[in-house]
Amino acid sequence: MTTFGATVLWTRPEGAVFIDNKYSRAHVWQFDGGAEVPASSSPHIVRLPYSTAENVDPEEAFVASISSCHMLFFLSGAAKKGFVIDEYRDAAEGELAKNNQGKLYVSRVTLKPHVTYAGAAPDVETEQHLHHEAHEQCFIANSVLTHINVQPV
Repeated sequence: MTTFGATVLWTRPEGAVFIDNKYSRAHVWQFDGGAEVPASSSPHIVRLPYSTAENVDPEEAFVASISSCHMLFFLSGAAKKGFVIDEYRDAAEGELAKNNQGKLYVSRVTLKPHVTYAGAAPDVETEQHLHHEAHEQCFIANSVLTHINVQPV
């Protein structure tokens, strides 16, 4: 079994009372390769200045994780079929909704991949099949209840 980890680090800002709920939600995600990502709650969930708009929020990271996983499997499948890709760009979006218990969750993620090929590109049916296979193989997509819709551009 393979395991993955990340360190999430938040420190109470100097002088912040904390129990008044007026503290910064800014924090850092640290990964084993040394990368650090500035993170925060979404300003759509916790108002400014208690969120940091320029930092990555968990909802954005969730959408990016699904998109990235799909892309990696798509690139692999295209390479195996002999298609050369110059660029893969996905303007992915996630939607929050309430579930049956009234709790917010990321209910839908829409992937909008636009693929630029060098040389011959696959026909529409073959490209759709590559996206279908990528979706089936993506272990992030296989791990969530969120509806994931792939709409190639």
